[in-house]
Amino acid sequence: MWRSEPIVPADSFYQIRPECAEGVPKTRFKIKAGKTLSQRKWRAEFSPEGQLDIAKVLGRIQRGGIHPSIRGEVWEFLLGCYDSDSTYEEREQIRLRRRARYVNFKEDCRLLFPLIGSGRYVTAPIISEDGYPTQDPIVLMQTRPEAQNGSTMDASPDQTPDVNVEPIKDKKEIEWKLTLHQIGLDVVRTDRTLVFYEKQENLSRLWDVLAVYAWIDTDVGYCQGMSDLCSPMLMLLEDEGDAFWCFERLMRRLRGNFRCTGSSVGVESQLNNLALITQVIDPKLHQHIEHLGGGDYLFAVRMLMVQFRREFSFCDSLYLWEMMWALEYDPGLFSMYEEQPQPSTSTSTERSDGPRGGKPKSSRQCGKFERENMRNAGKSSEAPLPISIFLVASVMKDKSDKLLTEARGLDDVVKILNDMTGNLDAKKACTGALKLHKKYMKKVPKQQPIGGGDLNS
Repeated sequence: MWRSEPIVPADSFYQIRPECAEGVPKTRFKIKAGKTLSQRKWRAEFSPEGQLDIAKVLGRIQRGGIHPSIRGEVWEFLLGCYDSDSTYEEREQIRLRRRARYVNFKEDCRLLFPLIGSGRYVTAPIISEDGYPTQDPIVLMQTRPEAQNGSTMDASPDQTPDVNVEPIKDKKEIEWKLTLHQIGLDVVRTDRTLVFYEKQENLSRLWDVLAVYAWIDTDVGYCQGMSDLCSPMLMLLEDEGDAFWCFERLMRRLRGNFRCTGSSVGVESQLNNLALITQVIDPKLHQHIEHLGGGDYLFAVRMLMVQFRREFSFCDSLYLWEMMWALEYDPGLFSMYEEQPQPSTSTSTERSDGPRGGKPKSSRQCGKFERENMRNAGKSSEAPLPISIFLVASVMKDKSDKLLTEARGLDDVVKILNDMTGNLDAKKACTGALKLHKKYMKKVPKQQPIGGGDLNS
């Protein structure tokens, strides 16, 4: 059955630079005949018109992940880029329309800063906070047409504003241009162990996508960590526009984590929920963490912000993501996102558990975690928590004994959790999260706010 698809190591699809091989965590994910969603099985789940039997696909992903050769196109369905009930023709029309829209977004950005789409990027500030262009020699070098290799000049940065030119007045443009160098700095640090990002072209494409997203999402813009979330999209989807929309859909889930106000960061609400879950599931561990001064659970920020990218190898993190998305899959995502086409109008990661777009919600088409949420809908009037919080809680529970006996300060907590890097099993982590979610929901009294509350009540 797999003769046409020879089984090869999963890592061969994401080549590591030889000089980085020793420091990279080993991949645990293995392509397994009969379990991993293969190209043949994937194609077989479409009707002649193109409708997808998403229920069978979800089951296969939960058993053994997705074959790397089709990962990108499957992700587009899992993230709500396309409706599983759509036809080939409908999806092609949507694809072409979105690509054209991305081209327009990118052109708008290029008119503001010509380096967009040029194959280059910047790593030094291009304007001051009051809107004047800087005279940084690194910027001057990087913006020259011949600067193609990402090198920098051996010169001392001079960010003195040029008072002979008119400053930019538009606040949105100033804020966007102030982020461009930060995007560049993050881009050159993202997945640099991969051969894919040895190419200047791919680094600049990643910079372009993130710069365009920062321009259109006026509420959140760009924040550190987004490059880790976007990088796989560019590797898996050949067309830059497709990669952008896949990233944009992922950000619909996660952008609330990055939203900042004068007094808080969005991820704080998830950290509060993590604390609440730990208090319910493992009160001794929660009490110990509070005693160490870690009751705010800030040590878990990275896991939630970049969805375990640093705790797993590159390949295993993709495997984890697709299992999470398959477990959380809601057939109403596409309709909901189409009703809110602009990222700036999407104000939270919360997802209602009712029908979307007027379509009835079939439990058969939902992921396992989403079905559990449907069954527990009467327990709280608030939106259900994402599986990622239960994943963190499950990982902490597995390390509970070690944390209780060896952690004498927050540095020890961080070290114990960091030591897990490369030693976690993605499938086991998801299974543990599901079990912990069930256990937690049984202990939560009806109508108690699942999405927050007083930990001491």
